[in-house]
Amino acid sequence: MRVGIDLGGTKIAAVALGTDGAELARHRRPTPRDYDATLDALAETVAALDPVGTGGVGISLPGIVDPAAGRVRAVNLPWLAGRPFAEDAARRIGRPVRIANDANCFTLSEATDGAAVGSAVVFGVILGTGVGGGIVVDGRILPGANGLAGEWGHAPLPWREEADGPPVPCGCGKAGCLETMLCGAGLSRLHRHLSGEDGAGKVADPQEIAARALAGDPVAAATLTRHADALARALAPVLNLLDPDMVVVGGGLSALPGLCEAVTRRWGSWALSAAPRTRMAVARHGGESGMRGAARLWPE
Repeated sequence: MRVGIDLGGTKIAAVALGTDGAELARHRRPTPRDYDATLDALAETVAALDPVGTGGVGISLPGIVDPAAGRVRAVNLPWLAGRPFAEDAARRIGRPVRIANDANCFTLSEATDGAAVGSAVVFGVILGTGVGGGIVVDGRILPGANGLAGEWGHAPLPWREEADGPPVPCGCGKAGCLETMLCGAGLSRLHRHLSGEDGAGKVADPQEIAARALAGDPVAAATLTRHADALARALAPVLNLLDPDMVVVGGGLSALPGLCEAVTRRWGSWALSAAPRTRMAVARHGGESGMRGAARLWPE
């Protein structure tokens, strides 16, 4: 049995998978806002799923994860910062623990039995509150020397144009990062910029923008087109550098209508290959990919 945990800022979601990848059980609870309480919650979660097991436990976390040091720098989980988290979790749970960035776990899940199954090189993209990325090669996460492989969200938006709006500050301390353009709040800012709204009223959220576009609103449709164009420009350097077989996208914005089709129509204009053979698809397991990928951090 494999146990995987997705440790987020508000919830702990966990799953037990059989050797064939079938789901055997799942567990969910709120995330405590304290280090020791979080360790206790993880131990109780594992006990609820697999009370007599002795195998390793995988944990997916947001932010920058250094798997070699067993430490994490997570904005949504500041009480973990600087702590020997993997070591402490293993001691509290009583089983070996491996940790990985949530985008890496997402990508591993989709490469194993999701939308990217059968692909040798997979680039995973999460478009939600933030923007994350992960790389899986031949079924294994590529973490990088510093645990940063795939962290494309803090690169600048390539070939920025006036229609993209002015660069805005990012939480990393820079300005104009991909995250500020491609995340949910970035889509709302883009719509405000293109519509000419002054922001005095309620700013349309991504779901409302998508609904307006589907209903025939030309400004909302133009916002989605511009967002897809920015995503295509952002992915073109990834295609040039990594040349993946598949780009798989998850997060709330993966549900934007026609997103993959719009991006793949455009990215050849920016990549070195005018007709890339790279495919793009929406994640099969959606929000469950984090915990499913965490369960795959340990081989059977």
